[in-house]
Amino acid sequence: MKHSIALLKSFLLIVILSVFSSVLYAKTGVKKLVCEYHENPVGIDVVQPRLSWQLYSDQQNVVQSAYEIRVAGTVKDLSSKSKQLWNSGKIESDQSVNVVYGGPQPESMQRMYWQVRVWDNTGKASGWSEPAYWEMGILEPELWKASWITLPNEPESEGSKPAQYFRNEFSTSKTIKSARAYVTSHGLYQLFLNGDKVGDQLFTPGWTSYNKRLQYQTYDVTKMLQKENAVGVVLGDGWYRGNIGWSSADGYYGSKLALLFQLKIDYTDGSSEWIVSDKNWKVNNGPIRKSDIYNGETYDARLELTGWTSTGFNAADWKSVEETDQPKDLLIAPQGVPVKAVEELKPIEFITTPKGEKVYDMGQNMVGWVRIKMKGKAGQKVQLKFAEVLDKEGNFYTANLRGAECTDTYIFGKDGEAVYEPKFTFHGFRYLQLIGFDELPAKEDITGVVIYSDMEPTGTFACNDEMINQLQHNIQWGQKGNFLDVPTDCPQRDERLGWTGDAQVFSMTAGYNFNVAAFYTKWMKDVEADQLDNGAIPHVIPDVLNGQGGATGWADAVAIIPWSVYKIYGDTRILKESYPAITKWVGYMNERAGDDYLWTGDAHFGDWLAYATTSSDYPGATTEKDLLATAYFYYTTTLTSKIARLIGKPQDAEKYKQLAANIKTAFNAEFVTPNGRLVSHTQTAYVNALTFGILPDSMVDDAAAYLAKDVEKFRHLTTGFLGTPILCPTLSAIGRDDLAFMLLNRKDYPSWLYPVTQGATTIWERWDGQKPDGSFQDVGMNSFNHYAYGAIGEWLYNHVAGIKVDENNPGYKKFFLAPNAGGGLTNVNATFNSVYGPIKSEWEVSNGQMTYIVEVPANTSAEVVLPKAKVAEVTMPGNLKSNAKQNGADVTVTVGSGAYTFTYPMANQ
Repeated sequence: MKHSIALLKSFLLIVILSVFSSVLYAKTGVKKLVCEYHENPVGIDVVQPRLSWQLYSDQQNVVQSAYEIRVAGTVKDLSSKSKQLWNSGKIESDQSVNVVYGGPQPESMQRMYWQVRVWDNTGKASGWSEPAYWEMGILEPELWKASWITLPNEPESEGSKPAQYFRNEFSTSKTIKSARAYVTSHGLYQLFLNGDKVGDQLFTPGWTSYNKRLQYQTYDVTKMLQKENAVGVVLGDGWYRGNIGWSSADGYYGSKLALLFQLKIDYTDGSSEWIVSDKNWKVNNGPIRKSDIYNGETYDARLELTGWTSTGFNAADWKSVEETDQPKDLLIAPQGVPVKAVEELKPIEFITTPKGEKVYDMGQNMVGWVRIKMKGKAGQKVQLKFAEVLDKEGNFYTANLRGAECTDTYIFGKDGEAVYEPKFTFHGFRYLQLIGFDELPAKEDITGVVIYSDMEPTGTFACNDEMINQLQHNIQWGQKGNFLDVPTDCPQRDERLGWTGDAQVFSMTAGYNFNVAAFYTKWMKDVEADQLDNGAIPHVIPDVLNGQGGATGWADAVAIIPWSVYKIYGDTRILKESYPAITKWVGYMNERAGDDYLWTGDAHFGDWLAYATTSSDYPGATTEKDLLATAYFYYTTTLTSKIARLIGKPQDAEKYKQLAANIKTAFNAEFVTPNGRLVSHTQTAYVNALTFGILPDSMVDDAAAYLAKDVEKFRHLTTGFLGTPILCPTLSAIGRDDLAFMLLNRKDYPSWLYPVTQGATTIWERWDGQKPDGSFQDVGMNSFNHYAYGAIGEWLYNHVAGIKVDENNPGYKKFFLAPNAGGGLTNVNATFNSVYGPIKSEWEVSNGQMTYIVEVPANTSAEVVLPKAKVAEVTMPGNLKSNAKQNGADVTVTVGSGAYTFTYPMANQ
């Protein structure tokens, strides 16, 4: 007996020590410090930047109970309270995302270091994080000491003009503490210092509404400076004066390239020096004879300026620049994501086509260019042409590029080997044709350089169906190819414009795949800048179609994208800053709707590229534009009411709520029969009406039945740009997952998987861009990289995988993990790296048994929904059993941070 008591005491002591040890040594800390969605940004102009961090812990159910932020001018000063610029003190709060800096307004070019520590829900403090920083750009226009400079007396010519090369030399005589270069241009620029390219950004200064907002970039060049220095900048036409948006040959924004450059050098003795663009600089043309985004680049190596970016170069025959009076008060620091060369591909096959064309297959429809190592003779001209597809005979096909030449031309400067890649053009292509070569390069001598805005990948989705996995691949590559500083519709033909409708319908899918917070923040500023005085939003942003706009579903991007950013990232600032533009747009719609609240008569795109048939039993799938316009009028007005309440405008919230109620009444009187049938009896009409919540409750079931009956009748989708993104989500919401999965799995035209069966590696513009017989759809509008229909990705993530945002707790502070099996899928593995950290949702069904594995990041919680489960039959961690509840046919369990596994037999399997 005594022995048993002694053993029991020992066991209890071990348990107590184990628990005490786990509490004492539990590791909770802070990582991934970001400022305005960037890690250690240099050159920002947000004077009250927002700071975010993530918690990590080896324990479950960890929640931040308080935080403290400290900010100083140096890392050393962070630990000295008397030298800190700001200390938040201990703030009792679980907020760890977008905490507004509350210290004194930073000065231009000032660097701020910061750290954070947190307290968890047990009251234990973490250590201080590793220091991070942000650095201000130029806040006052008068601090731009440089002059705009340009090439004088540029000869007039049609089409693309030669690139311009600017250079200057300077000396430094003291020990350098730090140096920053601030650069922008009319046109695109690349900056060089002492023979090396500065930074890895491409297509700078980026594409904005140049006549209202022009970005400049800031570069830390401290380590690149020497006693004797040479700076060189090359300018190309780019979006500024090149072919864009079907403008004139002289360009949409202007006809002259120009450079603005200044370098601030701080010395260790406390003094500073400025090196600026002025009349002392030299300029010349060089080997880039043409550079055009649509048409490509012509490079004549016979005209190379060897050593022009290094000291000692003889520029005696170069021209003196001309100073030009250009505004500086519209200069802004970038908020978006820089374009970079992110990936490289090698050809998978060399093809000699039936026509004898020499073609390399990159294996992937990509955006960028090729870097090629080749041999030739002095003066020999070779061409690189680009195409997305081969025709049905297997020949190189470029008709769908319309007026875009998509050709790079290289002229050898001497006999022998050369390596070439362009600077100021990009192509959308899978196939490369080489022309004029005496000796074709080997496959290993060709490299596809993939460029896009360097967004952080955040989401993955995989399942047991390889065709669906390929669809996910195509969605992500479509996004990469079209998120090139602005969300373009397509990257290959003579268009490549920021169509608002495409961006709107894809915004949530975009946020699953990549971190698009900064990308959309930048682009929305141009949406606001280009909004017309009457409130209309142009069809494309930046607006290069001379104010054409005001289309339903397209212009609504002004409200829907900020709302998506709010949901995904918990960002209320974008709502506040977009609010004036949103209300102007609602006012535009309201004025056109008039006293009857029906928006009729204006030109709209409607359900763009919807499937239609002329069969006798079904006259087509055309949805009335008036119906869609009034539905979107209602939806955006309801969003405006929600946004107004969130940003502290309750009177506005009530005003727009009442306006929405009036629109709803008018819609149902005009477009809905008493039995819930819509006058446009199409899938798109029903999914918009149901998803937007515009139907009265008494008609929802009938309308849902009409939708289901239509899908059952045709066994395929009939939707276009405004119906497709919400088709499967609506079917799932009305309890018809069977139909949603049927549409997902369909492999015949029209469907998401039909292009996959045809070898697609990106999303197509049309359901039948390439027909089963190998022929093509309308030559004038047939892109094979057009991401809008990829919006099905949102449903894959939030419904099939089950990672679903709760708009009442945005940013995934609290969220749902609610998987849905169906369509023959037996396993799904999805991850999403939220602003709080990684989320995982992995499920497998085998022999009627569901195994569900989830991961929830620290400082968040999730409601796990186990479909077709019974509480008593679910095996789960013991600490969760007390809050597991039966909710109809499902079980719900609220969990805190950590990793959890649930297993149970699924009912009705």
